[in-house]
Amino acid sequence: MIRVGLVDDQTLVRQGIRSLLELAEGVEVVAEAEDGHAALVLVAEHTPDVLLLDLRMPGLDGIGTLEALRDQGEDLPVLILTTFDDDELTLRALRAGARGYLLKDVTLDQLVGAIRQLAAGGTLIQPAVTDRLLRAVGRGEVPAAAEDGSAGLVQPLTDREVDVLRMMAGGYSNREIAEALFLAEGTVKNYVSSVLLKLGTRDRTRAVLRALHLGLLAP
Repeated sequence: MIRVGLVDDQTLVRQGIRSLLELAEGVEVVAEAEDGHAALVLVAEHTPDVLLLDLRMPGLDGIGTLEALRDQGEDLPVLILTTFDDDELTLRALRAGARGYLLKDVTLDQLVGAIRQLAAGGTLIQPAVTDRLLRAVGRGEVPAAAEDGSAGLVQPLTDREVDVLRMMAGGYSNREIAEALFLAEGTVKNYVSSVLLKLGTRDRTRAVLRALHLGLLAP
């Protein structure tokens, strides 16, 4: 059973999402919160497997909540679920540590699929979002420096590492990458670790952002 925390400032929206998720097999909403401050308490008390988080909320908003979780050392998979289709907000959320981003007009199957993907260790950077990030790179909105301040790769990625990186950008989990590339899951984990090291990033989402800036995922 995947334990889900739900954070949204609109009571009716929370109730609606909860009612829908109750129809899904293997997913349980364990707690709700109406703002970022309550979300931090929710995470501490209920330790959900995945957190569904709205961006625009009074008090502590979604970005602030992501930053607070990161500062506390929480490695909780967070799925942004919002009505706002905004390039800047998308970038800020991904930089702050979100592992997925969905608009609220998705179907129940898409939402449940995203929850399962994040719970399995994957990310959800959909092709449409990746395209927008590529446009943002063109506008100079993605930071040029790696997290350690270096301007480029530690060393070039191998062809196989690029293959793995592209699938990371598609939101695939290690197991799915292993199946697609006919590799052992442990081998994929090693490739992912190598990619993170060479890109100077600490997680998969930042690796994809960094790769976009360097042109490694350009068509």
